[in-house]
Amino acid sequence: MLATGKIARFDETRGYGFIVPDDGDEDVFMHANDLVEEEHLYQAGRRVEYFLEEGDKGPKAGKVRLLRQSPPPEAATGHRSAPAQRPLPDIDADYDVLTAAEFRSEVTEALIESDPTLTAGQLQHVRQRLLRLAEAHGWVDTV
Repeated sequence: MLATGKIARFDETRGYGFIVPDDGDEDVFMHANDLVEEEHLYQAGRRVEYFLEEGDKGPKAGKVRLLRQSPPPEAATGHRSAPAQRPLPDIDADYDVLTAAEFRSEVTEALIESDPTLTAGQLQHVRQRLLRLAEAHGWVDTV
């Protein structure tokens, strides 16, 4: 049966995660072997569609595909329109909001993993800029 939901969490290192189904049923297990697109695209909060299967330990997602949002109007017309107001975030959504400290730690690990030749100064500079960006978009909890 084809179903839709939102990724609650996905751990690329371990290769698995969970989906919160739109119909409100129990969370659905998802494994990296069942992802249609690249693993790094499957992040908490992203909407997906999948085939609901019964796994050894409960519901399991098969052929997990990201749901794409429609392109902005200027993509079709070539003209840029006034920026649209973003809807307020869903406070009851099942995704992680990191604290600033957690975000800095995650970014530091990702930067070191992606380029171990970065200096401490470069790491701090990039990390601070990303933190300001995340705070401006409300991606981190500033409390």
